[in-house]
Amino acid sequence: MQIAFIGLGNMGAPMARNLLKAGHALTVFDLNANAVASLCEAGASRAGSAKEAAAEADVVITMLPAAVHVRRVYQADDGVLAGVRRGVPLVDCSTIDPSTVRDIAEAARAQGNPFADAPVSGGTGGAQAGTLTFMVGAEPALHERLSPVLSAMGRNVVRCGDTGTGQIAKICNNLILGISMIGVSEAMALGERLGIDAQVLAGIVNTSTGRCWSSDTYNPYPGVIETAPAARGYTGGFGAELMLKDLGLANDAARAVKQPLFLGALAQQVYQAMCQRGDAHLDFSGVIRQYRERDGGQA
Repeated sequence: MQIAFIGLGNMGAPMARNLLKAGHALTVFDLNANAVASLCEAGASRAGSAKEAAAEADVVITMLPAAVHVRRVYQADDGVLAGVRRGVPLVDCSTIDPSTVRDIAEAARAQGNPFADAPVSGGTGGAQAGTLTFMVGAEPALHERLSPVLSAMGRNVVRCGDTGTGQIAKICNNLILGISMIGVSEAMALGERLGIDAQVLAGIVNTSTGRCWSSDTYNPYPGVIETAPAARGYTGGFGAELMLKDLGLANDAARAVKQPLFLGALAQQVYQAMCQRGDAHLDFSGVIRQYRERDGGQA
């Protein structure tokens, strides 16, 4: 299948590579020339714009940082909607607000292109391993049509409902993730301060009621899990600025329906503080640095 893939960041690039491994033909576009060059070395073709990438595609997939980028990529004069053929399905895997999804979907449908939102969970590790979970907002027939393509990049492809529901699932999931990472960070830092070995504490938590993904797979304490960003200076993961964005989406959505988010609001403030101190580029698990750095101390 001929696929246009637009957005080759920490998540998009490995997702695109897995499509190549599955035997699909890819045309890629990104503003980062190095990311494009790397995918072309792996077998993809280069496009000069989103419009050009979409022109001959059987499916268009986008993976972008924020709603403003999604609107630009789809609706600009050199965007996807200006180049894609009628009837070609469009899939956005970004994490954005449900209202933007519905706006783009309406514009796509107006010119005969079915649209699905399919944000992902599983982090950069899941993107590389092809084990992501896709939370799909689409009509049943479109979901069935897209599932074989998405399955080349993920282990679970779940239809959440109609267009926009994938984003609802994702912001709720990341609300839990942001809160749980703060909780694990506080507990690990407290244990360290009280004198217990971090490996011992993590082992207890991960076989007890405190167990969660933020602890047993992505533990924020350096040296506990060799594959976690904490073991490489909090680089190459899910950026704190992106977690802050997602918590903002959750809080904005909650305000719109008058649903209280007590911990969600606090979590947003914690990550705001992390970004303001200059750590926005670090993996979100680097939030533990706010608890461990004291008296000129530990990272």
